[in-house]
Amino acid sequence: MPNPNAVVATTIQVERSAEAGDSYVTLDGRRIRLGAADDRSAGVVQVLEGLARLNHPVYAEIDPDSQSITRLLVPKVGRVLRVDPSGDGLDVSLDTSHARLRVGVGEDGSELAAVLRRAVDDGQPVILTADDGGAVIDVRELPPDAAEAMRPFPQAADPRLAAAAVSWWIRIPAWFCRFIRRFWCWWSWCVSPSRAQQIFDAMSATTCDPLSCPAPCIPFKYPDDGCWGRAHEMCRLMIAMGLKPRKVWIDASSGAWLHVATRNNPQCYVEWNWHVAPTLCVRTWYPFRVQRMVIDPSLFTTPVSEATWKSVQGDPAATLTQTGPEIFSHGGGTDPTYSGSDAVLAQYRLALLNRSNSVGPPPYANCP
Repeated sequence: MPNPNAVVATTIQVERSAEAGDSYVTLDGRRIRLGAADDRSAGVVQVLEGLARLNHPVYAEIDPDSQSITRLLVPKVGRVLRVDPSGDGLDVSLDTSHARLRVGVGEDGSELAAVLRRAVDDGQPVILTADDGGAVIDVRELPPDAAEAMRPFPQAADPRLAAAAVSWWIRIPAWFCRFIRRFWCWWSWCVSPSRAQQIFDAMSATTCDPLSCPAPCIPFKYPDDGCWGRAHEMCRLMIAMGLKPRKVWIDASSGAWLHVATRNNPQCYVEWNWHVAPTLCVRTWYPFRVQRMVIDPSLFTTPVSEATWKSVQGDPAATLTQTGPEIFSHGGGTDPTYSGSDAVLAQYRLALLNRSNSVGPPPYANCP
């Protein structure tokens, strides 16, 4: 059964406290005390106000005696693509998330599984709440009025779109491509290794302070989800610098998940179904030889080869796909105005802020 003391609200109104008084929030018409003004209360208020601006739902567990919030989480909203059996329950694939989401066994899991399977059949978006380890704790249908208030949901992923978006030069004869790379791209498209590191450092410098997360910072310290928003924003910044970035996508092999150790999650790891990051053409020491290097501050501190990037994600059989920078979503959709990436980044900035407010900011000392 879902937590009877949990509220999943789609309308949020915050009443900020006076200097020493209490703050209150109204969640779907229910008024809840946030507590006296202190660091934690201020963080909760900031997260709730941010979700209200995004018209994004919130999950809140309420103490029945004090009527105050004891736990706050930022749910995911999207369509359920698949519900697959796994060794310890069910794996859930959401079209707006690349994170591994799991439903455990038992009575609670059976009820959640029934809601998820119904969502697969009817194709309607749901509000799904998971903890820091990806365990699903609540699933509810998204009310139609809330869906209209939020940004449009992407269509179900179509791998043919991503395949069709592969670089234009792949469709050009190989000999001509080699000619272009050697005598033109060497200087006009590709950067030196030292310049690649400077670009990486510039991207990394945009990382969010986890205790404030001011826009337009990029939440690299929340590796759990939102990589497509981070990659799209980095491409925007690189293009503004006069560069020609591309993207590389990695998809886990059948029945497997990408598994990455990180000190930026309290569980010390994250698991993904797929992942994406920008790449740059980098000149090597050998004349007219170039290499695609991945720019991914969520995993590294320096540009790395695509092979190295793949190797740390725990699935040797995973596949890589290269696309242009314009491809935004895993299904091949675009985001020319960057409004989609802005919304993704805003959501996961709030998720990072909420986690930092709840369990402390990353990196986590318990992680090796």
